[in-house]
Amino acid sequence: MDKLRVAVIGQGRSGRNIHGQFFKSESNTVVKVVTVVELDPERRERALKEYPGCTVLSDYRELFGRTDLDLVVNATYSEMHYPITLDLLSHGLNVLVEKPFGRNTFECRTLIKAAKDHGAKLAVFQQTFFAPFYRFTREVIESGKLGKLEQISIRYNGFARRWDWQTLQKKLAGSVYNTGPHPIGIALGLIDFDPTARVVFSKIDTAMTSGDGEDFAKIILAAEGKPVIDIEINSTDAFSDYNIKLQGTRGTYLAKQGSYRMKYMVDSENEARPVIFESLKDADGYPIYCGEKLVTHEEEGTFEGTAFDVGTKALYENLQAHIREDAPLNITNEIAMQIIGVIEAVHASNPLPMKY
Repeated sequence: MDKLRVAVIGQGRSGRNIHGQFFKSESNTVVKVVTVVELDPERRERALKEYPGCTVLSDYRELFGRTDLDLVVNATYSEMHYPITLDLLSHGLNVLVEKPFGRNTFECRTLIKAAKDHGAKLAVFQQTFFAPFYRFTREVIESGKLGKLEQISIRYNGFARRWDWQTLQKKLAGSVYNTGPHPIGIALGLIDFDPTARVVFSKIDTAMTSGDGEDFAKIILAAEGKPVIDIEINSTDAFSDYNIKLQGTRGTYLAKQGSYRMKYMVDSENEARPVIFESLKDADGYPIYCGEKLVTHEEEGTFEGTAFDVGTKALYENLQAHIREDAPLNITNEIAMQIIGVIEAVHASNPLPMKY
């Protein structure tokens, strides 16, 4: 399959250090960068060296009318995702837009409609859905080893301070817009993007950040017949030791992006305990507490690759097939919009004062 001829808008941490890292890697058999759009002249000069044979531009609007592009990657500042993507789609260009997809579901619907109206392809860069640790977690759930899931806990926590543009509300920043699409996406994915999923509790706050965007977030989701989902995106947690925790009626699973461990029981190996209505007593007639030694199994393992290498490659391979052969997107725009719907609800319930 022919490589996608790509223009990249933005050479910041995302455009250069995430997308660009894949583009320049040996594992890239998918993309050829033909144009880089960047306001900073020093970054444009660097792009000429990093992508031999490419051209550089300072204004994305110079892409309009080009017939040699298969895809434009919109890796601009978060508040620019919507207007620039809408402009590109309206000129018939296929777009992969970085997360967040938009400020709210209205913007997402507008972009989806614009793509349809102008015969363009649209996708959102949610590469965590292709990460090995997420995919394996889904396999564990589907295996039934943990029994009926009662709770899913997701932690994207740490103990750190930020003072860059990703701390400013006017830049559509803060941890829920910036980091949130990953854990919220995982949460929805582990319940198969149930349309009844809703925010039943949320709190956001500024804790260690220098800006006015939140760096503490607690979000509880619920859906009919599904486990409770507890999400944290928190800069004040110095002892977080997992990203995903599953608690079921037969066991518990804990995963980080590089490894997992699991402990569970098998019903046939543990005799059923009928209810006893009177007080329990030992052989001498003294009261005792319920106690038994369950027969359990333990597993652990590691994952090869992360969202930033394996996940990015898989997303671009799916996008290549989508553009070249009209294959379906594994992560649809409607899924990305559902994630933004959660973020929108959290911010609507927790307005923070704008200081900058």
